[in-house]
Amino acid sequence: MKKHHAYLSLTGIVIASLLLVSATISQDSEKGFKKLFNGKNLKGWVGNTESYKAKDGMIVIEPSQGSGGNLYTEKEYGNFVLRFEFQLTPGANNGLGIHAPLEGNAAYLGKELQILDNTAEKYANLKDYQAHGSVYGVMPAKKGFLKPVGEWNQQEVTVEHPKIKIVLNGTVILEGDYLEAAKNGTIDGEDHPGLQRSRGHIGFLGHGDVVRFRNLRIKELD
Repeated sequence: MKKHHAYLSLTGIVIASLLLVSATISQDSEKGFKKLFNGKNLKGWVGNTESYKAKDGMIVIEPSQGSGGNLYTEKEYGNFVLRFEFQLTPGANNGLGIHAPLEGNAAYLGKELQILDNTAEKYANLKDYQAHGSVYGVMPAKKGFLKPVGEWNQQEVTVEHPKIKIVLNGTVILEGDYLEAAKNGTIDGEDHPGLQRSRGHIGFLGHGDVVRFRNLRIKELD
């Protein structure tokens, strides 16, 4: 019996040690990050604050009509690491604008990273550069790494102009240089002057669908 108790005691110590190590690693991985959303209200954000709402610790877009518009950070960012979670509804389409101006189409005047339910039947003929995580019109992302619709996805976006890396649920789905990718013309054949921008606002680009975001935090690299 004494040996049994000693084994249980040792097991408990090992488990406690592993939990401590895990917590330390987690804290270290979040070092330097600041909350981009306070979880209570849209302080620090500008744009369509009617369709986008702070609700239960989330930013929720619930457009009643039209596209739902865009919501941007008041502050401009250059190079950064952005981490956030998002929840799609069936067929949902949104976008993450980076280096964007407050006016005009962020997909061209800035850069738009797709946020999209690739599994929806209406997107059966989706072009590669329109898939979730793609730099719209410029760089296609790998497909097949979104969680089932309704579940929360974790995404990390690292931008060091002109390089970008996107990790979705632990898998790198896009990595490269967007200026290099567009040097012989963009995939969609359109002009994307925003590729030259190295600083701008971060925003959510509404397309009329319900999408939820939470745990937004950012680490500036400039």
